[in-house]
Amino acid sequence: MAGDKIICHCKQVSYIDIRKAMIAGARTVQEIKDITGAATGCGRCVGEIEKILASVCGCKGASLEDVVNAVKNGAETTEKIAEITGAGSACGRCKALVQNVIDIKR
Repeated sequence: MAGDKIICHCKQVSYIDIRKAMIAGARTVQEIKDITGAATGCGRCVGEIEKILASVCGCKGASLEDVVNAVKNGAETTEKIAEITGAGSACGRCKALVQNVIDIKR
């Protein structure tokens, strides 16, 4: 997804804004709302936000659930997560989010 794509038109919140909120620990639509203001206008963007929240690595198709499960099963480094899920092994843009999942274990 293009980094400059506006996801929430009411509040002018982009895909990158949402990913940055995820790197800061947001894992729910409510947390995205609190951090970015997205979905606090008309709410039509909630579905798109949910899709973004569910994905960690678009290059390898790794979901947040995949990465969280790998961490719960003992993966403690971004390299180990990459081995298990593929996340972070292609372009590397998701490594900060993967590290955050490792750090907060969710």
